[in-house]
Amino acid sequence: MSDHSTEAQDRADDSARSWTRRLPLLVILAVAVVGALTLGDAISFETLRDNRAALLAFRDSHFGLMAAGFVLAYVVIVAFSLPGAAVASVTGGFLFGLATGTALNVAAATIGAALIFQAARRGLGEALTARIEASEGRIKRLRQGLRENEISVLFLLRLVPAVPFFVANLLPALVGVRFRNFLWTTALGIIPGALVFTWIGVGLGEVFDRGESPDLSLLWEPQVIGPILGLCALAALPMVIKALRTGRGG
Repeated sequence: MSDHSTEAQDRADDSARSWTRRLPLLVILAVAVVGALTLGDAISFETLRDNRAALLAFRDSHFGLMAAGFVLAYVVIVAFSLPGAAVASVTGGFLFGLATGTALNVAAATIGAALIFQAARRGLGEALTARIEASEGRIKRLRQGLRENEISVLFLLRLVPAVPFFVANLLPALVGVRFRNFLWTTALGIIPGALVFTWIGVGLGEVFDRGESPDLSLLWEPQVIGPILGLCALAALPMVIKALRTGRGG
């Protein structure tokens, strides 16, 4: 075989491997688009209310199976960025109570986040990270700043209410964040929000009995958002201290 043929075969192999790496991310994006267009009304509090009796009966007779099914459904919602994550979190409290519901919500959301992180990292993140590492100027300084403050930035992505969950899953994968740090900061960083959603779910039965829907605007009440913003400030504190020390040193 000639050198030209060998090079052509190598390029073809590289192209095939590239598409293979990107396939999981492409599938996630395709399912996310289809889900956004078709599942908006399916995963709702109205659906939960209509199936309330059946879900509670199944939970009482098959608790382990219900818990496993709930976690699997939640993982799929997060991994494919489907609508209904808030409903799923509230459902965790409704079905399993505050302690168990929070644990299941955190476990499922963390697993789903890890799956989409890995898909994005293998699909685009590795190539993008290599380009950033090879770049100069402002981009390189931004990457260096992220690396030096990786833990604080990851916690802020989870704690700041304005950051969508899927953005906090995809962005770290695309800029070369260490997976280990991503995983444990996700598991810890989502606990405050998970507690709030699960707590709302614990009282959901009474809300349904009154013929009402849960009021998620409670998330923005001072007694709820205040502690979360306090945690945001705490997460940002190491970056502030480092910046002050650098400024004094300069």
